[in-house]
Amino acid sequence: MKIVIRGRFLLSLLIFLTISNESMNAAERWSQQKADAWYKQQEWLRGCNFQPSTAINQLEMWQKETFDPETIDRELGMAEVIGMNCMRVFLHHVVWEIDKEGFKNRINEYLDIAARHHISTIFVFFDDCWNSTYAPGKQPAPETGVHNSGWVQDPGVLLSQDSTLIPALEFYVKDILASFKKDKRVVFWDLYNEAGNSGHGNKSLPLLKEVFSWARAVNPAQPLTAGVWNAGLTEINNFLFQHSDIISYHNYNDSVTHQQAIDSLERYKRPLVCTEYMNRRDGSYFQTIMPMLKANHIGAINWGLVSGKTNTIYAWDQPMPQGGEPKVWFHDIFRKDGTPFSQEEINVIRKLTEHE
Repeated sequence: MKIVIRGRFLLSLLIFLTISNESMNAAERWSQQKADAWYKQQEWLRGCNFQPSTAINQLEMWQKETFDPETIDRELGMAEVIGMNCMRVFLHHVVWEIDKEGFKNRINEYLDIAARHHISTIFVFFDDCWNSTYAPGKQPAPETGVHNSGWVQDPGVLLSQDSTLIPALEFYVKDILASFKKDKRVVFWDLYNEAGNSGHGNKSLPLLKEVFSWARAVNPAQPLTAGVWNAGLTEINNFLFQHSDIISYHNYNDSVTHQQAIDSLERYKRPLVCTEYMNRRDGSYFQTIMPMLKANHIGAINWGLVSGKTNTIYAWDQPMPQGGEPKVWFHDIFRKDGTPFSQEEINVIRKLTEHE
């Protein structure tokens, strides 16, 4: 522990010495014209939130001992076959803290694999969802029939326990962004997933503001965003509407309710990307939502590609302690062997993507 704290203290000194000039020249939010021009250069973005089936969480995906390029290659191949062209992928600062260069090398390897499948990437930095504590090393086994039993927040409760964490997080964000700020394999940066979730509320707002400030100081060539997900988080939402280059959002509702959300977001006159959707139990289907998003010129990124250790075929609030395959999957498209949950869904996705 003392070694980690000492390392963070040195990081804070380095940041103090190097960051002042960056901050003075920090970039501003993209203009509406710049954001629109960027969006016109993109293909219609359609893809998944991607976690290889062999990883229960972000740590297991990215740590050296469990990084699995073979599975990543095979499963991104499944996505390519049905016409997907982007993946949203979560990072975690703990992996960087332990093995900075190794982590960046693995990110680069992932990007190489994705590019071979004509897939671009959206990276996510922070996350307020699921387990608030975590540790490096061997990760827990999945709880039978429980949705995302091993997924972890970043930074979670550590933010309130360790006064040296903020300087380390700043160095982490800036290091990753600086390393890939001009990389055409990265389509945009998602700085914070569902800020305020897990009961955090406005306690997440200071870190949300910080990560946008840090990212602006680096000024990547790709746009910055963080998703609007809860209409009740007024302060967080207002900040996101005012500071995101493009507007991203989450919606797991049926097509009528989802279209109402689109109508309310269009008044911000920014490119729109839905970075989470598709919840079969509650009426969010590929057959209804994906055509609607395409018709509205909105990026369509559903939750889940291949059923695996995250157990996201099970519903958030309906565990199945006996396990087994639910009659209706909550998320995900394929089984590990490449067979789909629904061939009808595959047909719809292929039809929507075949001429793109």
